[in-house]
Amino acid sequence: MYKTKLNIYNKFLLLIFNLMINKNTIKLIKSLSFKKYREKYNLFLVEGEKCIDELLSSSYEFKSLYCTKKLIKKYANYNATEVTENDLSKISTLSKPNNILATVYIKQKKVKNFDGITLVLDGVNNPGNLGTIIRTCDWFGVKNIVCSQNSVDVFNSKVVQSTMGSIFRVNIFYTDLIKYLNNATTPIYAASLDGLNLSDQEFSSNLHLIMGNESNGISNEVLKLVDKKICIDKKNGKAESLNVSVCTSIFLYKIFS
Repeated sequence: MYKTKLNIYNKFLLLIFNLMINKNTIKLIKSLSFKKYREKYNLFLVEGEKCIDELLSSSYEFKSLYCTKKLIKKYANYNATEVTENDLSKISTLSKPNNILATVYIKQKKVKNFDGITLVLDGVNNPGNLGTIIRTCDWFGVKNIVCSQNSVDVFNSKVVQSTMGSIFRVNIFYTDLIKYLNNATTPIYAASLDGLNLSDQEFSSNLHLIMGNESNGISNEVLKLVDKKICIDKKNGKAESLNVSVCTSIFLYKIFS
């Protein structure tokens, strides 16, 4: 009887041990909240069932997949590691962890001139704005976004989360915009408060559309390379400007309509 109880107890301890994440792993995963460690390990975090499903159907590769008992059967074929809700909370960036988390390899991409509509972002700093813009581009079928080097990192956890999986279908590049736009082979348009009315414009199927920083707009250096400045028609309201993600949505709707 004593040996039976001991064996049951040992099995229980082994089960608990297997559900625990070691300290080094926790430290590594938590470090991915910072850009320098994402670059060092070439990894970023993806959380939530919706985003994970989008990841698994994409060309991205993951290093590790962790989930709670609630989802372990669904992801068993992906060698998911079952963890306790307590351990998941230690590695999650969310205030309310979403039952599943993955560390994903960053894909290295080389920027070039693309056919179709290319969105250019000059100094967009807010993670939520970038995430929403990526999701909007995915909706309209815009495949490529070129960002200035001082724009927020696309692999920031808040950006990834707000894309709701669209990050795996839209290509995002970082480069020197001056050099890039100097070599552009399609017309360059910019959203600017002193531009021509958007409603009066006709657009081709191949162009660059530039959106600027949330506070300062597009830099003067970039504006010098623009073929035409365009402004969303102002109606009867008194707001000085629109959020950059809202502005992007309106422009893309007009371009594709």
